[in-house]
Amino acid sequence: MSQTSPGDDPRIPERLRHPVLWIALVAVLTAVLAWVVLTVTGDVRDGQRQDALAPFYMPPSPLPPGPPGTVIRTEPLGITVKGGKAVRVLYRSQDLRGRPTASSGMVFIPSSPAPAGGRPVVAWAHGTVGLAPQCAPSRIDDPTGNIPWVEQMLARGWVVTATDYAGLGTPGTSGYLVAGDEARDVINSVRAARALPGARASGRWVSWGHSQGGHAALAAADLAGAYAPELDLVAVAAAAPAVDLRALLALQWNQSAAWVIGAYVAGTWPTRYPGLDRDALLTANGANHWQEILDECVKGGALTAIVRQDLLGQDFFVDDPWRSPPWRRRFIENTPRPTPQGVPLMIAQSTTDDVVLPRTTASVIDRWCRAGVGIGTLWVNDVSHITTAMVVGPAVVQWIGQRLEGRPAPDDCGAATPVPPL
Repeated sequence: MSQTSPGDDPRIPERLRHPVLWIALVAVLTAVLAWVVLTVTGDVRDGQRQDALAPFYMPPSPLPPGPPGTVIRTEPLGITVKGGKAVRVLYRSQDLRGRPTASSGMVFIPSSPAPAGGRPVVAWAHGTVGLAPQCAPSRIDDPTGNIPWVEQMLARGWVVTATDYAGLGTPGTSGYLVAGDEARDVINSVRAARALPGARASGRWVSWGHSQGGHAALAAADLAGAYAPELDLVAVAAAAPAVDLRALLALQWNQSAAWVIGAYVAGTWPTRYPGLDRDALLTANGANHWQEILDECVKGGALTAIVRQDLLGQDFFVDDPWRSPPWRRRFIENTPRPTPQGVPLMIAQSTTDDVVLPRTTASVIDRWCRAGVGIGTLWVNDVSHITTAMVVGPAVVQWIGQRLEGRPAPDDCGAATPVPPL
């Protein structure tokens, strides 16, 4: 019986009869199959992990009594951090109307002896990760992957808090870019750290965040004096902060970023602000797909954005949402005001950021400097939006250390920014 090679078999298309092409096809199919198996296996493992974590994040109903910052429960985070320990925490917070909420997060506590006055606290506010429960930083496999500088802070003897924001790790609707919600979650994470046995956290604290978290960190600074007078805000730092909501809308409403950021805003704000008409803002494609973006983490949303906006040419919004008076009112409400005078501020920004566009940050710096705020700036090149906080983190640690030591803060107001303000 004769043997037929792939190159001789008439049933195989001519372009695949060459042995090398046949081998290449088999290799590609094998690689695709392996990727599918690994993806499915990873999804199954992550699903099992999330199922195991879920009971921790389910707050009791009603919430236990106590002021904002009251700790509901804690458990070890399950990771090793050099120079300290990490705990997962569920604590009592509030929304912008003062209604009680439960927020989850992380607290990192140094192992070194606490000074006589207690340890200062750095309250970290994370950037956009998505709104599904499994996206919460305290629920992912590598919770410190995006904050590699946390061990540098522990080495300096600082307690670090990292809120997930209420409604992200916990049930409910997250107040995405809702300044009053995010600010309270950041501030109450400091109160929760002070309540943890062994943390020895003082009332001196620093607000520090990236992207959405930059918005939250600055909103927390604006609210802190009235909302938490028992705390002493020493300094504020923000990397690529989503602050100039008007300019960002004007430049991004018909770009791929709108499929992610826009979906999170359109999907959550009508819950926070009854009466906002979501359907009036969205195209048919936007209306049909915003919910699926809310059900996945930010990488999945970004992939959807690329396919729909960049490949298929589909807009998410019918027009700039600023043109709608009810929505414009809420955007104005949720635009952080200049930080309190006398509280040192650092703003870091990449000139190549394609999400929080550098000219919008330059505009914030220009306006706030003219309002009398002293601002130290750190501009970096060839750094993506998502990695900005990781890249500038060591410099921010050093800057925070100098502020906690009481050294005068640099003020770059009056210096030209590398990109012109809008």
